[in-house]
Amino acid sequence: MRHRWELPVAAMVLSVCWWFVGTSHAADREKLLSEPGVYGTFAAFRIETDWGKLDQATRIANLTSFRGVVEQHREKLAIDSYLLRGLSDHADFMLRVHGTELKDTQQFLVDLQNSAFGRYLTSVVLLSGLTKKPNYVPGFPEQLKADLKGPSESGPYVMVLPIRKDTEWWSLSQEKRAAMMQEHTEAALPYQKTVKRKLYHSTGLDDVDFITYFETAKPEEFHALILALNKVKEARHNRRMGNSTLVGTVRSLDQLIEVLAQ
Repeated sequence: MRHRWELPVAAMVLSVCWWFVGTSHAADREKLLSEPGVYGTFAAFRIETDWGKLDQATRIANLTSFRGVVEQHREKLAIDSYLLRGLSDHADFMLRVHGTELKDTQQFLVDLQNSAFGRYLTSVVLLSGLTKKPNYVPGFPEQLKADLKGPSESGPYVMVLPIRKDTEWWSLSQEKRAAMMQEHTEAALPYQKTVKRKLYHSTGLDDVDFITYFETAKPEEFHALILALNKVKEARHNRRMGNSTLVGTVRSLDQLIEVLAQ
């Protein structure tokens, strides 16, 4: 049974770290999320069972350290948070981190795991990639390029799928790969409005070649999109798609902390 004082106390204790906000210049989030040459890291964590044995006041105090670490690193990084618990069996929550230097992300994650909250975390998925200018879009027909400029709706649901290509894919000529990627793009186009996508290139940075990030308000549309993409020729060159697939919901840091404090 929850005591009536618990939520007010949670709000009061978590407000302690608000002093971090505004004490330093925040990173340009829009720039980091839109420009090429930015590193993106997906870090998913499982909270150990000992966490549930703590009283709520102790949990809130430890989560205050979590918030403090995030705010401390916002000067150089754009950090987004997601709740995976209840939709993914791999982890409880995920952080998506964008920065111009991979070492800044590394320091953030080291500081997080060294914090009071970090003692109760186990890293279960860690993927890093780089945003780049489109490789194939410049050669697409003009109408297709125009259609790709249409808006995509954000949604509360998030899916992350790592992809690894086979060696044959990389041995194909640019022309053949471009033709298959045009077919891929045409198959995905009907879902552009309802499923927002972002691609990260990971070859040499991780054990996968790409990280695909999706947002949608309609999971059934994402399901239909993946079915459509599985039918195109390019999909035959996927050695790995998913494994692990991460599914969750977008949460602000405050919203995530509120759930984890319970």
